Amino acid sequence: MQVIVRDNNVDQALRALKKKMQREGIFREMKLRRHFEKPSEKRAREKAEGVRRLRKLQRKRLEREGF
Repeated sequence: MQVIVRDNNVDQALRALKKKMQREGIFREMKLRRHFEKPSEKRAREKAEGVRRLRKLQRKRLEREGF
């Protein structure tokens, strides 16, 4: 990952880097890797995430279509 520092403005470059890392999901992955996760726990977590994602998508679609 690369960020250009303009006019020696390190604070602005750092903010841009953090935003890129957030979008890529690096912070989330670092948090998950702090402790070992059993394969069964990983499957359950990923399944729950999928269900949440699907419900959120359905809510947005319902709100947009107005049913």
